[in-house]
Amino acid sequence: MEMLWTIIGLILTLMIFSYLLGDNILFRIATYIFVGVASGYGVTMVIYQIILPRMVWPLVKGDWIITLVPLALSLLLITKLFPRLSNLGSVSMAYLVGTAAAIIIGGVVFGTLFGQVTASFNLFDLKAGAAQGQNPIVQLLSGAFILFGTVTTLAYFNFWAIAKPNQAYHRHPFIALLAKIGEFFIAITLGALFAGVFTTSITALIERLDFIKHFILSFL
Repeated sequence: MEMLWTIIGLILTLMIFSYLLGDNILFRIATYIFVGVASGYGVTMVIYQIILPRMVWPLVKGDWIITLVPLALSLLLITKLFPRLSNLGSVSMAYLVGTAAAIIIGGVVFGTLFGQVTASFNLFDLKAGAAQGQNPIVQLLSGAFILFGTVTTLAYFNFWAIAKPNQAYHRHPFIALLAKIGEFFIAITLGALFAGVFTTSITALIERLDFIKHFILSFL
């Protein structure tokens, strides 16, 4: 059985690599298989992680209160498939959009903004740095550099402008200078992210090539 799955993996890998020769039926079949498997896995997770434990089993146990509201919202959401009844699903869509917006804003404020501020302050904690054997001067310089990069990056997203009679809106010169410096830090960040994605892709390619090599060597 293990050999069978190895052969299937090899065939699918070669079908994906066939895209190097151009778009073809083999590559499309492999893509359809991947999408089908991913969709099936997603549906299975929804059934066993959401529908059964949060809707079916509570109904079986008689916990109607915690089930009727999400069930009603789900049924209203289905009406979006029918143009004449689509307005009924607006309540569910408004609930989903509002909840998603609250989660995103909460994550940005408490997970990113406050976390970044706290991390920036911790960079100047000389006692913690000394406990880890760090040089105080190096710690202060690195902390100041990171704090400066954080401030200039946030300044880049500050779009407050000054209005003067008969003149176009423009940023305050100091804010504009900080924003220009922030562009440099943003460029470095995007470059690092691109390098990470590229490295991950190369790693995946090397792993697949190594898989093909070992498969061929196993028959020699």
